[in-house]
Amino acid sequence: MTTPSSTTTTRARFLLLGDSHAGCVGRAARDAGLPFAGGPVGSGRDFLGPFCDTGAAGGLTFHAADTERLYRAALDTLEVTTLAGLPVPLVCTFGLSAHTVATRQNWDVHRDRHGAFPPGFPSSRLFARLVAATVRGALAFYDHTAALGLRVLAPLPPQRVPAMADPAVFFAAQDVIAAELTRRGVETVDLRHRVTDETGHQRPAFCERDDTIHGNTAFGRLILAELLDRGL
Repeated sequence: MTTPSSTTTTRARFLLLGDSHAGCVGRAARDAGLPFAGGPVGSGRDFLGPFCDTGAAGGLTFHAADTERLYRAALDTLEVTTLAGLPVPLVCTFGLSAHTVATRQNWDVHRDRHGAFPPGFPSSRLFARLVAATVRGALAFYDHTAALGLRVLAPLPPQRVPAMADPAVFFAAQDVIAAELTRRGVETVDLRHRVTDETGHQRPAFCERDDTIHGNTAFGRLILAELLDRGL
């Protein structure tokens, strides 16, 4: 399980919640001396299906005990008890683990005997509905933050497609998820034009070494700079 990466020397500028993709943002903020609360609270797979329950007065409880503990510690840093009282923007990566959504074997049922998808499948309404169903837990979380009127910013994931994932599904699913978040009032932080090569994949300068899915601290610094440009 991941550990919190809050900084508490002065008033936090934002609450960071997410999977391991949130780690580079936390490291960049810590290196810059920018105070924040929270950090990664689980793995990407943990935040696709239903993972929390919501209650009255903005209350929210995570199903996983370790995630709940880290979440409560972050709220304590901000001296609030629920997201309803959140005094700063929320930066969140829940549901944006596109490589997990794109796991090849999960999509084999939609391929023909030659291993190809039907023409237009990744841009179809059926595909979009399947992706939304896969990340329904994350979408429910963002429905909750929207109902609370919170400002939420979601950095798109590193453009890295490991061998277990289908590239076509990765890129198409990411766009579907981003659109679903936008419909819920979430501000997506999209740095693809700055970090990818001509193939659409993350350039090595922004990749974690000896790792197939994560962005490095340089990538986190770009995200942090964009957050600051947006007033965090």
